[in-house]
Amino acid sequence: MSGDLSTRPPDLRVRRNPTARGALRGWVLTGIAGLGFLIVALVVAAYFDAAFGVQASLLALAAAVVPLGIVIPTFLWLDRFESEPNRLLVGAFLWGALVAAVVSALLNTTAMSLIEAMSTADPDAALTTTAVLVAPFVEEAAKGVLVLFVWWFLHHEFDGITDGMVYAGICAAGFAFTENIQYLAQAWTDGGTELLTGTFIARCLFSPFAHPMFTVLTGIGIGIAATSRSWMPRLLAPVAGFLLAVLSHGLWNLAAVSGGQGMVIVYLFVQVPIFFAFLAFVAWVRRTEGHLIGQFLRPYADVGWLSPAEVAMLSSMPHRREARAWARANTGRDGLKAMRAFQDAASELALLRRRMSHRAADAHAIEQEHELLLALRDRRAEFIGLPAS
Repeated sequence: MSGDLSTRPPDLRVRRNPTARGALRGWVLTGIAGLGFLIVALVVAAYFDAAFGVQASLLALAAAVVPLGIVIPTFLWLDRFESEPNRLLVGAFLWGALVAAVVSALLNTTAMSLIEAMSTADPDAALTTTAVLVAPFVEEAAKGVLVLFVWWFLHHEFDGITDGMVYAGICAAGFAFTENIQYLAQAWTDGGTELLTGTFIARCLFSPFAHPMFTVLTGIGIGIAATSRSWMPRLLAPVAGFLLAVLSHGLWNLAAVSGGQGMVIVYLFVQVPIFFAFLAFVAWVRRTEGHLIGQFLRPYADVGWLSPAEVAMLSSMPHRREARAWARANTGRDGLKAMRAFQDAASELALLRRRMSHRAADAHAIEQEHELLLALRDRRAEFIGLPAS
């Protein structure tokens, strides 16, 4: 933990790095990542144009956007207590839509060709084998590695199960987006409006959460590892989550390639109940995160950095909305902006202290804690109408 909070003077100031080296490094890395995504996007666009033509590709693109309007807001809602940086969420989506999709397509195609060459199976049997036994491993690994990367290299932005679910869900939404474009364009090319409509209903309306639900299992496993002190869950939880993602993905693909009545039965009696259980779990995780925020903010209330009423407000999303409405009525738009910043800083502080409880507090964590405490003090002054010190 970070020590005795009561010993910190109220006028504490934190020394900041006077150089711009850190910011420059961030811009360089962002530029490199953006260039990489752009190159892959151009390759994907060229493939769709060559395979299906401009008209079919654009029509499929427009239709594939629809499920994003359902899936993305769900994970942003889950992420509301302590929102992840927009650049990382965009990066997660682009990784799924471009890198994971392209790598999976190449490996799946290679695997299917090898299966055909190494056996006497007909092409349909090779396709079924690839879809059920190969694709789930390849695709879940390609998506899950993004969540693993964030946890391993950006651990200060990864606080547990909620973050694991959010990064996994956003990444999988990007993957499904590209995959839907391909399936919809193929449907339009092969069967015109009728087949396109059927594919759109089946993939975009009836099962928009399929890929996110699979990959979220990997995210949950990595989230458990991130909050565990023992080496065993840190090692086994991500593996277990990944294997469950592969299993659920494989069962779904098996039902899809079986078609007919089997697909309907699996959808109604397996997929639909799992979907509602998934939504219930998402709601439970969000509510639990609110309780955790209250738990880890109480030490600051005990020594006067926060009031008990503020802790209660910060632990409940309805109370947060009420506080934002009060701030806007009290000090206008500036007050509303300050209240939002106050709530975000408090959430980040609580989850930082949670991370500090799982491992030793290094100098960076303690400095970040100091800065967040000062931000709380200054933002409070702003939304109650006093000048920030």
